[in-house]
Amino acid sequence: MITPTPLMRLVAGVWGFKTLAVGVELGLFTRLAGGRTMTVEQAAAEFGLPDRPADLLLAASASLGLLEKAGDGYRNSELAEQFLVEGRPYYFGAQVRYSDLRTYLPWHRIGEALRTDRPLTWDPESQQSMFDTEDPQMLAQFWDAMFSTSSFTASALADAYDFSAHRRLLDVGGGAGAFPIEFCRRLPELRATVLDLPHVCVRARERIAEAGLTGRIDAVAGDFLADPALPDGHDVILLSMILHDWDEPTNRALLARCHAALPPGGAIVVCELLLNDDRTGPPEAALMGMNMLVETEGGRNYSGAEYAAWLTDAGFVDVRTVPFDAPGANGAVVARRA
Repeated sequence: MITPTPLMRLVAGVWGFKTLAVGVELGLFTRLAGGRTMTVEQAAAEFGLPDRPADLLLAASASLGLLEKAGDGYRNSELAEQFLVEGRPYYFGAQVRYSDLRTYLPWHRIGEALRTDRPLTWDPESQQSMFDTEDPQMLAQFWDAMFSTSSFTASALADAYDFSAHRRLLDVGGGAGAFPIEFCRRLPELRATVLDLPHVCVRARERIAEAGLTGRIDAVAGDFLADPALPDGHDVILLSMILHDWDEPTNRALLARCHAALPPGGAIVVCELLLNDDRTGPPEAALMGMNMLVETEGGRNYSGAEYAAWLTDAGFVDVRTVPFDAPGANGAVVARRA
C-alpha cells in the first residue's frame, strides 16, 4: 500500500542536514577521533549544553549513521571517522560548512529562483559572477568546500580512469588543485597545471606546497571563459565540476578551445554528476541542477549523452563514459582528439 512516508522523509531531510551541520560546527566528530567514546554527560559538559539537547544530538547523529552506540556512550562511525575529522585526507566538513552558511538560506527562496531564473546567492546586476565579491571569507569557504568535495572525487576518478598514459595534465578551472594533487601523488611521472583566476591560484599554490608538489604542479592565472586560447603543451585536459556552471553555448565554446589546445591523440576528461539520458535522475545530479539555479545564471546538470554530442561536434572521437561513485561526480565522459 502506498503511504506518504516517503514524503515525510523528504520533509525530514533538512533536519538530517542541520544535525550534520551543527555536529561539524561544534567539532563533535573531530573530538571523537581515534575511537574516543563520549557520554551524554560528557557532551553536555564539553559543549556547554543542557543534558536534553546533548542527548538528542547524539541520538540523532547515531540515527544518521554518523555515530555508533558504545556502552553508555557514542563514538564515530567509520563514515564520520574518515570524512568528518579535521585533518583527515578526505575531510568533508568544509563542504558541510559552506552549504550551511552560503546556500542553505537562499534555498528557502527557491520559488523566487524558479519564477525569475536568477541566482539567489549573488546579484548579477552588481557582480560579474559568484566569484566577484569583496568578501574574502566567503571565497575562502567556497574554495575550501570545493577542495573538500574534490579530494575524494579525484581519488575515485583516478581509480576509474588510467591517467598513467599521460604526462602533462591541464586542470581547467582547477581551484585549489585537489585533482592534480591526488593524481601526482599516485603517478610520479605526471606533471600538471592548474588554470584559474589569479586569487584562486594563490590558494592553489598554498595547497600544492602543503602537498610537497611545488615542482610538479604549476598554477597559471587565466580566465578560461574570456581568454582566446588555453595553455598548450598538455596531453590531457580535465574539466571537473566546471561545465554544470554554464549554459550550452558557453560549454560548446570551451570544448572547442580544449580541442584546439590538445595535440593529436590528446584526451579530454569531463567529470560531473551526470543525469541519465531521459533526465529523470539520479537525484544527486538532478538536485545539483536545482542548486545551479540558486548559484548560477545559466548552469544546469547535463546527461552523458549531451556531453558526448558536444564533444563529437567539437571534433573529438572515441567518446565514452566511465562511471564511478563520489560526492562531486558519478562519472566522466572521456574523448580523444583525432
